[in-house]
Amino acid sequence: MLASLTAQAALAVTLPEPRRDSGVSLERTLAERRTVREFGPAALCLAELAQLAWAAQGVIAPSGRRTAPSAGALYPLEVYILAANVRDLAPGVYRYQPSLHRLAAVAEGDRRGELAEAAWGQRWIAQAPVILVIAAVERRTTGKYGQRGVRYAHMEAGHAAQNALLQAAALDLDAALVGAFTDSEVQAALGLPRDARPLYLVPVGRPR
Repeated sequence: MLASLTAQAALAVTLPEPRRDSGVSLERTLAERRTVREFGPAALCLAELAQLAWAAQGVIAPSGRRTAPSAGALYPLEVYILAANVRDLAPGVYRYQPSLHRLAAVAEGDRRGELAEAAWGQRWIAQAPVILVIAAVERRTTGKYGQRGVRYAHMEAGHAAQNALLQAAALDLDAALVGAFTDSEVQAALGLPRDARPLYLVPVGRPR
């Protein structure tokens, strides 16, 4: 039986350790990566979700270095996960905590419908069992680099999104990218803080 989101919020959700060598070549994932906007009904498992989150922004060295490069190692990105159909995880919105490799609960419930509306009515998004939301807290970068830091944050979102797409391909999952949405509506739909500006949505699911 799934634990309540309230209990998970108190304890956080520790994720399975990511695999560092799956035996799937980078060349294969590059060749097999493609945009898919239809997903099957089957759930993802928590290990797959953990692997996707780690690929996007996981910590890979004691220094705090992550899987995606960051200007000045300032790491403005936050990865939020809308989990609607993941085994052993209550539906809700979670924030990935890279240094602890765990999820912190943000909001309860399946919010795919609201997110699809915020993405200008792209209803196919609501089929995905998991949607990664890559957001930027731009002041982390602009504090050092000024307005140029906004560009750096956007570049980093691209790095993280591509990592997630390649990881999805390595897991034999389908995925797509969405950049067409109203920022404030995404924030409202998912309960994101005002300073977390959504830059990319990455719906992920099993093939139909």
